[in-house]
Amino acid sequence: MSDNEIHALINLIDDPDDAVYTQVRDRIISLGAPAVAALERAWETDDLGDLFRNRIEDILHTIHLDVTYQRLKTWAAGETQDLLEGALIVARYRYPELDEHRVRSKLAALRQDIWLELNDELTPFEKVRVFNHVFFQAHGFKGNKRNYHAPQNSYINEVLDSKQGNPLSLSIIYQVIASELGLPLRGVNLPNHFVLAWTDTGGVSPGLLGHPGVLFYVNTFSQGDILGKNEILGFLKKLNLPPQESFFVPCSTADMVRRLLNNLLNSYQKQQDSDRADDMRRLLTALDTPSA
Repeated sequence: MSDNEIHALINLIDDPDDAVYTQVRDRIISLGAPAVAALERAWETDDLGDLFRNRIEDILHTIHLDVTYQRLKTWAAGETQDLLEGALIVARYRYPELDEHRVRSKLAALRQDIWLELNDELTPFEKVRVFNHVFFQAHGFKGNKRNYHAPQNSYINEVLDSKQGNPLSLSIIYQVIASELGLPLRGVNLPNHFVLAWTDTGGVSPGLLGHPGVLFYVNTFSQGDILGKNEILGFLKKLNLPPQESFFVPCSTADMVRRLLNNLLNSYQKQQDSDRADDMRRLLTALDTPSA
């Protein structure tokens, strides 16, 4: 469709006939991203009425949600399911103009500072302590305990800027950097919490924790405290939950992004923002029904 045809459709947005508007709205939304620039230019027109502006905002939001849904669906159907890319897709839901290069530059700077302090002679425990010192002490990352349920704790760009997050978002950043440094840390989906597992025993008996391939756990919400099986069992006991295999072994990156969306769903529900909560429910379905 040409720009003139798109412009003609946009001029019909404030038609008082709801049936006409519904047809126009559906047609514009079906055009997707190509209609966004024209809609944004129309919204900036000075003499628009509230009805016109509100309808444009609704259409823009719907198109953006559709784009985010398709990105997530494509990501879920991919072979690699890169964790950073999944977190960036979620962040672009809230920040469509997100500067991805800035996010990657911040992560690269963190990785460089940690890499300079590591060497191959260190044990796994020593490597995590070095990582923790740079990440938490030198760069100042910490858990946002005061505003734990705030949505910004789940958007990677916000966490990198504020250096505060929830257990999952801190673990995502920690895992992304660790992976690039060759450190075998993977997320573990605990109920009401999230930790990382060092998944290479390095010659230590696989049965050390009762779960093959896990040497120890890292609690990113508590300055990178190193945990063993007994600490995990104690945490579950406080919640009156019986131990399950999934509470001790690494989860997939898709599980981490799914939990990221669930965290946002809960955050928006607590804020009584039903529209954004509904958006999260829709985005979650993109992970449940990946493309063939």
